[in-house]
Amino acid sequence: MTAQEIRSKYLNYFQKNGHAVIPRAQLVPQEDATTLFTGSGMQPLIPYLLGEEHPEGTRLVDSQTCLRAEDIEEVGDNRHTTFFEMLGNWSLGDYFKKEQIPWFWAFLTEEIGLDPARIFVTCFIGEKEFNIPKDEESAELWEGLFKKSGITHGRADIGSEEDGGKRGIKDDERIFFYDSSKNWWSRSGKPANMPEGEPGGADSEMFYLFPEVQHDPAYGEKCHVNCDCGRFIELGNSVFMEYVRTKDGFEKLPKQNVDYGGGLERIAAASNNSPDVFTISLLKPIVEQLELASGKSYAENTQPMRIIADHMRAACWLGVDGIVPSNNEQGYVMRRLVRRAIRAALDLGIHSDLMGLVVETVLDQYKDDYPEVAEQSANVLKVLQKEEQIFRQTLKSGVRMFKKEVDGKLTGTHIFKLYDTYGFPVELSLEEATKYKIAVDDAWQSEFDNLMAEQKERSRTATKGQFKGGLGGHDDIHKKYHTATHLMYRALREVLGDHVLQRGSNITPDRLRFDFEHTEKMTPEQIKQVEDIVNKRIEMDLSVSWEEIPTEKALKDGAYGAFGDKYGDTVKVYSMKDKAGKAYSFEICGGPHVEQTSKLAEDGKKFKIKKEQSSSAGVRRIKAVLL
Repeated sequence: MTAQEIRSKYLNYFQKNGHAVIPRAQLVPQEDATTLFTGSGMQPLIPYLLGEEHPEGTRLVDSQTCLRAEDIEEVGDNRHTTFFEMLGNWSLGDYFKKEQIPWFWAFLTEEIGLDPARIFVTCFIGEKEFNIPKDEESAELWEGLFKKSGITHGRADIGSEEDGGKRGIKDDERIFFYDSSKNWWSRSGKPANMPEGEPGGADSEMFYLFPEVQHDPAYGEKCHVNCDCGRFIELGNSVFMEYVRTKDGFEKLPKQNVDYGGGLERIAAASNNSPDVFTISLLKPIVEQLELASGKSYAENTQPMRIIADHMRAACWLGVDGIVPSNNEQGYVMRRLVRRAIRAALDLGIHSDLMGLVVETVLDQYKDDYPEVAEQSANVLKVLQKEEQIFRQTLKSGVRMFKKEVDGKLTGTHIFKLYDTYGFPVELSLEEATKYKIAVDDAWQSEFDNLMAEQKERSRTATKGQFKGGLGGHDDIHKKYHTATHLMYRALREVLGDHVLQRGSNITPDRLRFDFEHTEKMTPEQIKQVEDIVNKRIEMDLSVSWEEIPTEKALKDGAYGAFGDKYGDTVKVYSMKDKAGKAYSFEICGGPHVEQTSKLAEDGKKFKIKKEQSSSAGVRRIKAVLL
């Protein structure tokens, strides 16, 4: 079964069970300052999991495009990808475990046809310190489903992943209990780390066994379902958001939610009876194109072909959502993906126009299901081909730098500098040394590895908190900056013209950042005009309200939102009005906002633009504060 068919079956299955199909959110979140990318299916649903009413109701289903930049270095094995689709279904205070678990089982075993004999599940073992009980209800539901399929369903209390590696599993065991390091979800992690007022709950996961994959002792003495060796692959995770942390411990939430996420690529691989996600219909055509162009087989060149297939798919989708390569934030990740793909292509003997070779193939896999892909395909190819030209020129500069820097002996420091500064592949440095008969230091590998490890550690420190996502951005300062962003957007259109369209935004407790379409640098006079307009409207004490209305009517009435956003049948629209009822802002947005603009001026604060600069071709960026 193709991944495209599985996606369609999933949406249709849950639609038949009363769920509204909602559109995907962009890869770059507009309302979450804690992350560079939409890294999970639940991320765009956070306000609704916290209690806001969703315009489409209490049962929702979607397929969310996701990107996890921290997985870049993992790509090359049979299952890790930076870009993936997460199939999700949601209950917002509606159904719970007794509906969710049988639906999940039925979809995978009946709709997709997975073999129940190869399915294993995990549940939460409980938290004695906080009197959170063992999740017996989920386990009993799983037992009943295994029994109906004629499968022995023994239980095992595993505990931690480390315990699993020591204990292993027995032949008749199907249901495993793990502690909060594996089977508990909250933004802060384990129950002990949760602040008062934060919701969380047990989760239950399903794994699929690939018996032909041999356990690698590097991942532990013995294999178990949560082992990372690749013998078991997680297909999905149902989070049962059931509790809230209180000053006295934990209490049941008045409304309990279900948040399910399942990897489309992994489910498709299981459907194909293959542990290799790069053989599924969304990735295999890219691999086949690489085989044809290089004259080399995937079987003998798995790592470079996997890197290219994954990275180019991720870069293409970033392009679809309006990102362009740059040296900052999302653009930096996009640039890194493209350049790593080009470097991997060199291993295959592909030395030119990689973008022309694979971009169309990537986009062809999605254009029938995502209209925006077809709409943006020509622009995506143009942007990526330009980046490839820039990088190939950079590689030439690396050759010149090699000749200038290396004299007498090639060291690990030389190789790292060329790699880090110019993106010059390690193997090219070694080839250049051979070409010019330059000796290579015997210790180059360890020296290079140490420098790479130091760089990764610096990178982790620099991006701490950038990729975690979660239940953030709803405190007072975030509400103020969200509201100020609306006022500034309207002021920019008044000062610069109606061509100004939002291309992205990011809010932290310290400032707001706003990207918008405009080709020229703003003059000091224009910046002052925008500041004055915003501060005047703050002083007017405009009331801020929202309503849910049909999307078609909202757009017809002039509501505007972010570039590339996709909407369902109904949207939430925010308005800011004066006491006479005149509207000064009318935007499609998920919130949150203050109720009166005067709150932005508390403690004598004023709106101030601190920086206006180019973000990318045709896009400007503003950073502004309340001070």
